[in-house]
Amino acid sequence: MIDKKIIIKNIPNAIDKVNIPKLGKRNSGKVRDWYLKDNLRILIATDRISAFDRVLGAIPFRGAVLNLLSKFWFEKTRDIVQNHMIGVLDPNVMLVSDCQALPVEVIVRGYITGVTSTSLWRRYSEGERIIYGIKFPEGLIKNQKLKKPVITPTTRATGPGGHDEPITAKEILKQKLVPPNIWKQIEKVAIKLFERGSQIAANGGFILADTKYEFGLDKNGKLVLIDEIHTPDSSRFWLKSTYKQKFKKGEEVENYDKEVMRLWFSEHGYTGKGKPPKLPNDIIVKVAKRYIEVYEKLTAEQFKIDLSIPQKERITNSLSALI
Repeated sequence: MIDKKIIIKNIPNAIDKVNIPKLGKRNSGKVRDWYLKDNLRILIATDRISAFDRVLGAIPFRGAVLNLLSKFWFEKTRDIVQNHMIGVLDPNVMLVSDCQALPVEVIVRGYITGVTSTSLWRRYSEGERIIYGIKFPEGLIKNQKLKKPVITPTTRATGPGGHDEPITAKEILKQKLVPPNIWKQIEKVAIKLFERGSQIAANGGFILADTKYEFGLDKNGKLVLIDEIHTPDSSRFWLKSTYKQKFKKGEEVENYDKEVMRLWFSEHGYTGKGKPPKLPNDIIVKVAKRYIEVYEKLTAEQFKIDLSIPQKERITNSLSALI
């Protein structure tokens, strides 16, 4: 069992990056490092954690949770849309097919919430009523359930310091970012994925408040789900048992994602600009424990990882056959 002591002990060992020169050039995103080999992509989920489009620290075991939970969801949603997963080589490593990523991210929201500049609640609380091209009624309250899930796309940030920017479906088509037939398919698939995710989340005791999907095209131009799916990094999970009580009292909903970290930074005056304050150990432990708990409740399996050797060494050993 991964407890508080183990988490604290492994804070210095959190995976900031994995550099394996024999695999070729290391590419890096906010969270993942990857290598390209024989038209395949080797995705390495590090422990880096981001918010406000910035990497803000590292949370022990977070990368393994993201990777293994994505594996779980990819297997649970193949009947809805094909995905890029070929197999998992290590708790932190996934082998995937190399796809052409589409330049938009698809966020599906079942509730109005959030503190970032692209969130519904922040924009609604600032007076906007037409957001992402969708008209919202007066009188909505933070964390309130919407009548039906809505799709709120953003442009896909690329390169260091890039920001996701809100965009409407009409703008996506007008700017020819995604072909009309593909976008129509994405809208249908995204809602189906969200419905499946909400159902499985409910079985685990959670509400899936909102989530992000990324899509790409394979070599034949077919739609493929890429990146990750329904993880605490890409999704907002709320504790189902206390939601109604917390909402009625106007209190913050108990969340099992990185919202606790976002709120901590926001309370300390940081929303993405300037130098961020350093995450304290208690917040690191809280986030790590919640990531692990989400994994265990959603999959109904205990989170296990080999700690007998350093994680970077274990990852390198797991990839030795590809070197």
